[in-house]
Parts: sequence; C-alpha cells; structure tokens
Amino acid sequence: VLFSQIVHILNMTSAKIVSFLLHPEESLHSLQIRIEFETGISTGNQELLLETGICLDPRKPASQCVIDGVRGWDSYMVYLFDKSKTVYDGPFASRSLSDCVNYIVQDSKIQLPIPQLRKVWAEAVHYVIGLKEDYSRLFQGQRAAMLSLLRYNANLIKMKNNMVSASQQLKAKLEFFHQSIRLDLERYSDQMAYGISSEKMLKAWKEMEEKASQCAQAEDIGYLDEQIMALHTEIVELQKSPYARRQGEVMESLEQRAIDLYKQLKTRPPDHAYSDSTDMVKIIVQTVQSQDRVLKELFGHLSKLLGCKQKIIDLLPKIEVALNNIKEADNSVMQMQGKRQREIWHLLKIACTQSSSRSLVSSSLEGTASTPAATWLPQSSSGSVAHPLSSMAAPEDGENFVHVIEENLNYLELFSSILQEARQEQNNSMMVS
Repeated sequence: VLFSQIVHILNMTSAKIVSFLLHPEESLHSLQIRIEFETGISTGNQELLLETGICLDPRKPASQCVIDGVRGWDSYMVYLFDKSKTVYDGPFASRSLSDCVNYIVQDSKIQLPIPQLRKVWAEAVHYVIGLKEDYSRLFQGQRAAMLSLLRYNANLIKMKNNMVSASQQLKAKLEFFHQSIRLDLERYSDQMAYGISSEKMLKAWKEMEEKASQCAQAEDIGYLDEQIMALHTEIVELQKSPYARRQGEVMESLEQRAIDLYKQLKTRPPDHAYSDSTDMVKIIVQTVQSQDRVLKELFGHLSKLLGCKQKIIDLLPKIEVALNNIKEADNSVMQMQGKRQREIWHLLKIACTQSSSRSLVSSSLEGTASTPAATWLPQSSSGSVAHPLSSMAAPEDGENFVHVIEENLNYLELFSSILQEARQEQNNSMMVS
C-alpha cells in the first residue's frame, strides 16, 4: 500500500473527478474498463490526455498516468474526453454547499456568536477556494485539449506539405510528359512518309496522352488545401481568443476577499458578541455567479476546440487518399514514359537495321555485280540461303511494323530487277568478246 499509485481522472463531460487505486502492472485497457464503469463513457470513446496534451499510450501500463514531479501526485490530473461528443453542455452545477454554509446563505442576516461564526466562515472560505480550484482544473483540461489540437494540427500540416510536394512533382512530370509526347508525335508525323510507321503504336501514344490528361486530376488538391487553410485560420483565432487564457481573476479576487474577511473575524475577541454573515454571503454569491460565467465561456471555447480537432480527424484520411492517388498517377506517368522511350529505341533499332541493309546492297552492286546471288546472300546454319530479312531484329509486335516489312519487300523486288539487268549485260559482253 505504501507504494500504491492513485490516478485522478477529471471527466470533462461532467466536471467531476474520479480516483482509482492502480493495481501493480495494470494495463491501460484495464483502467479504461473501470473508468467506463464509473463514467459511462465506453473504452472506445475515451480519450485520456496528460496535462501536456499527449494522449496516453495503450501499449504502456496504466502507471503512465502518474508522473512524479515537483507538485506531487495528488495535484496531477488526467483529463478524460468523450470522442463521440464535440459539443460539451457546460457549465455544470457548482459544488454543493455544506449544511452550515447553506444555513447562512438562506438567511445572511441571522446573528450568530463569534466562535460559531468562525467555524461557518472557515467552511465558506473553503467553499470559495474550491470553486476557484474547480475552474482552474477545468481550464487546465481545456488547455490540454488545445495542446492536443495543436499536435493534430502539426501532423495535418506535415501531411499537407507532403501532399503539396507530391502534387507539384506530379505536375512537373505531367508537363514534361506532355511536351515530350507532343514533340514525339510531331517528329513521327514528319517521317511517316519516308521512314518507319505503325498505326498501332501511334494509337497507343495518343492513348497515353489522354491517360496523362486523366492523371492530371490527381494533382488537383485545391479543395483540400482550401479546407486546411480555413481550418488553420480557425485554430489561430481560437489561440488568440481571450477564452484561451485563464479567466479566473475575478474569482481569485473574491477568494482573497473571503480570506481577508475571515482574518478580520479571527481578530475579534471571543466574547458574547454576535454578528451576521452578509458580507461573506455576498462573496459566496458573487463567486458562484463568476464561476457560472467563466465556465460557460470555457465550455463554449472547448467545444470549438473539439470541433476543430474532429475536422482534422475527418481530413486526415482524405489527404491519405489524395496522396495515394498522386502516387498512383506518378507511377502511371513514369511507366508510360518508360514504355514510350523503349518503343522509340526499338524504332531506332529497326531504322538502323534497315539502313544497314540498304548500304550492304549498294556496296554489293558496285563491287560484285558479276557474283552469283547465292554468294551475296548470307548463309544459314543449314547451308541454305538465309532470308534477306533474317538479319533484322524482330519487333516485339509484328503488327506494329507492317509498313516496315512491306517497304523491305518492295526494296527486294527492285534489287532483283537490278540484278537481272546486271546479268544480262554480263552475258552480252561475253558474246561480243
């Protein structure tokens, strides 16, 4: 028992404190079950915040609630919020009066002997101090909610910056892709009449251009950016609000007046004199009224804080979706860019092969016009004459290069006619000789 820990939970939905004796190595979930029994707030809807705005870690034991510090364990609170609520209905009823204090409040002019009056006024001072402390604890709970909101907001800003950065990168890649494919299509059109052509590839490139335009939709995050900026402005206004700062000055002043009044009563001799409680009752009434006012402001401000926090919670998955869409669009653009570049290099390979074939035929005609065609043509492994197109690298899709093959076939027909003319001239010269 000497080393037992007690945790004090301030229920912000009811302004009541519940205390629990922690069992050794008790889990946080076990404590939450006990809290649910006392407060009616389900474990799933409980949010337990430390004074710093840090949410308790479910992976750690319940003893994380109690932090040894300068103030001692008894003055340290854990603040309980109901995540299913964003509007808190405060202010709540003030703490109840003791019988003797209620007696003088009902009739402040009643005359009581000084010794008895001292006891009643001592309880009255304790009551006034208690009202001020109740407000101070609730204000500290509101401050914890504000710090928690700022932590959520920091995470929101980080995710927003990641989203904006990814969107800008996607925009730059899309601009580069569009410029590249437009240039490629222009150059392709220029060489179609005398070079290589493929209707299927041309259609694929145009489909890529259309798909890239659809990818541009992922970079449009303006609607999310507007919501985040509006929310950021709202949070800044809440930070600047006077209700974000302690409003207990009036109550502190009334507390000091009650203490001074009691001290004055103590200096009076314990004779048979009597006195009423008009001044003390006036302080009690003013303190209650002041607490009602500041609590109304406090809970109104707290509801706005919780509303902003819920907006952030609702925004985070939307940003996640936007980020995933941007990443998918980015990957799609890079894949299309890579595919198009591979196709361009394949076209270049075909063009080079075609050019080499033409050069070979030209040199053969000039230097070996009398050589039989069988010695000119490359031999296959079986010894038979290889097909003239066998040295050209086959495209991945034959249909893409139908025009290339047709052009090579036309060229071979022309070569055959030239070769026949060369043979005829050779025969004629032999006959003359």
